[in-house]
Amino acid sequence: MKSQLICIGDELLLGDTVNTHASWLGQFLAQAGAPLARVHTIADRQEVIKQTIRQAMEEADLVITTGGLGPTHDDITKEAVASLFGASMVLHQPTLDFIKEQFIKKKIPFSSSNYYQAKVPENCEVLFNSNGTAPGMWFHKNNCFLAVLPGIGHEMKALMRQKVLPKLSENGGIPSKMYSRYIQTAGIGESTLSDEVIGPLDSFLSENLHVAYLPSPKGTTIRISSLAESEKQAKEQSRALVAFIKKQGSNVIIGEGKHYSLGKAVGDLLVVRKATLAVAESCTGGALASTITDIPGSSAYFLGGITAYSNQMKQQQLGVEAQTLKKVGAVSKAVALKMAQQVAVHTGANIGLSTTGIAGPGGGSPQKPVGTVWIGFWSKDRHFCLKAFFAHNRLRHKERTTAVALEVVRRTLLNIETMPYGLKPHTN
Repeated sequence: MKSQLICIGDELLLGDTVNTHASWLGQFLAQAGAPLARVHTIADRQEVIKQTIRQAMEEADLVITTGGLGPTHDDITKEAVASLFGASMVLHQPTLDFIKEQFIKKKIPFSSSNYYQAKVPENCEVLFNSNGTAPGMWFHKNNCFLAVLPGIGHEMKALMRQKVLPKLSENGGIPSKMYSRYIQTAGIGESTLSDEVIGPLDSFLSENLHVAYLPSPKGTTIRISSLAESEKQAKEQSRALVAFIKKQGSNVIIGEGKHYSLGKAVGDLLVVRKATLAVAESCTGGALASTITDIPGSSAYFLGGITAYSNQMKQQQLGVEAQTLKKVGAVSKAVALKMAQQVAVHTGANIGLSTTGIAGPGGGSPQKPVGTVWIGFWSKDRHFCLKAFFAHNRLRHKERTTAVALEVVRRTLLNIETMPYGLKPHTN
């Protein structure tokens, strides 16, 4: 089934409201076996709404609109749909009774605009909205289903689950199921992962089996999407592809699951190894400790951290010598190594991890440009650091540095020789 979504509202185009409906409906419809092929975001203009719906219904099996069903003058979706189909507006008495009942309960005056919300095009089937005052509407025209839904998030989601999905099933509109599997990787770029590690996948892929690489500063997610008549068949259809990807990417794969994180992967390893971790942070400003402690149960392996942002704090809390800071600066191999070692010594942790860098936008030099970072690692068996160059954007720099630092721990614990992004270890 081919689906299209039309999100209506000037506020979406002006950036006043973030369009979260597209992401939620994209996921919901994919899982239901009716993945979105196109998303339209359009203004509150009757001719634009009519033209977009008309075009979408010619191309898709299912069209969903959200927004423009409220009581104010800019809510014109209902009128646009009625005009498109040449239909008159009629009163839907159950909706009117429900609205009046809600207003009485809340002791809110009932107005003519609220009365008008109970009017619908005469040729629609009403999708009763028990969570708000704007009913949804259902049409079946020219072999296409059209669901006109309110823009309020919880109302739209409830109508999708309770009304739209059952109606599609009743009409034989969802003959298949989508099964998605998410494999998380870290410490490798999207193109390197695809071209050099995983390699060509053409022999596995088909019209109903797809792979997508989804990059972020934290790593790249591999999404395998399989469409079949049942979830069991969809899983079986993707089995060989998943096995191949896991084999090819064994060193860079940290785990499975849409929300599985690097912090969780490192935490699980520390528990298995019965090891503890402490961090000394400068450029990440506490982000590393925060990411680690986002995981429930992290107190079992995380002893604590020191955010030594100034040179004075590096000297007082971590024993970095003033002479070293003067000679090579805070963003250096010597300082990163010292910070990692000393935070482990002070806390009694098995592993010490450090970050020191130039997050920008200022503070760089030709020798140490903005984005330069050193990440230090210490344990009784290994003591090294890595030098890297990340984004000029402060927040992205912190996020990327945090992810690479954690991936250094994961790979070291697993005795994986290659470091994230092919970075070379530096020792004393």
